[in-house]
Amino acid sequence: MNVTWNPAAAGIAALCLMASAALAQDADMSWTESPWGPDDEIGAANRLSPELAMAAAGLVTEGKVYSLGLTLDRDVPAFPPRSMSVAILQPGQVNNAGLGPTMTTYNDDIFMGWLGIGSQIDGLGHIGVDHIYYNGNDASDFVMGDGMTKLGIEKVPPIVARGVLLDMATFYGEPIVTEGTAYTREDIEAAAEAQGVEIREGDVVLFHSGWLDLLKEETRDAERYGSVEPGLGKTGAEYLAEIGVIAIGADTWGLEAVPFEEGVGVFEVHQILLAHNGIYILENMVTEEMVADGVTEFMFVLGHAKVRGAVQMIINPVAIR
Repeated sequence: MNVTWNPAAAGIAALCLMASAALAQDADMSWTESPWGPDDEIGAANRLSPELAMAAAGLVTEGKVYSLGLTLDRDVPAFPPRSMSVAILQPGQVNNAGLGPTMTTYNDDIFMGWLGIGSQIDGLGHIGVDHIYYNGNDASDFVMGDGMTKLGIEKVPPIVARGVLLDMATFYGEPIVTEGTAYTREDIEAAAEAQGVEIREGDVVLFHSGWLDLLKEETRDAERYGSVEPGLGKTGAEYLAEIGVIAIGADTWGLEAVPFEEGVGVFEVHQILLAHNGIYILENMVTEEMVADGVTEFMFVLGHAKVRGAVQMIINPVAIR
């Protein structure tokens, strides 16, 4: 059974009534113009460079590799109505001993599900403002039933950059950060200072809250996990956008604080990052082991499946210290 997101439990239904007022910030349409030009489709990934990759490689001192992706199964965290299943087949091998004189047999698999499930990257065509998406792209011009003709996930280059991990659980003094806690600009600055790490242009920033502990057998609370969460607040998102980071991720299903902050619109942090600034969102990142090892900066590497026209993608990025 999939983990579900419950707007009623989160109090989001009531907050939705505030959405029209919160959208007043979008009267200024300057955000629809990319600093990289009218043809830009990759946003903050324009900041990637050989120099950035070389600098990230220089952070590797032990060669320890961390997998940041969840193992996928039908119980994987999923924003409704997303789900997945796998079917194993043995094509052309029924009622026979196999293929050819060597009796070769093999198993194949069919994946049936959504690409925005489990550990995932949100592409720039995922979230918009009244059907307008990154760089002023109107949904009616590029969103087709069989794939997007712009902003597809296949456009995103491999991401190799310096990674920064902020341990918000330790910062707030909680093993699992309380739902609705919004990481403000001031909180992010203070957490980074406490860890002795600086966030720079071109970084990938990850937040650890302990929220994935709610999916462990001994502390499992799937309903709580999927209905609310701590996460990035509006001022925190604006701050990281000012710095010029490439991607922001967390060990939660939706990155931003839910219930939403007072006066903040429905998934407005997603709008600020994806639609306004072309900054990628990484959800359900497994950060526990790195926190246990005291990792604060590392080499971040992400190469995803390049499915043409897709909105999101299941990922398993790695961190190397």
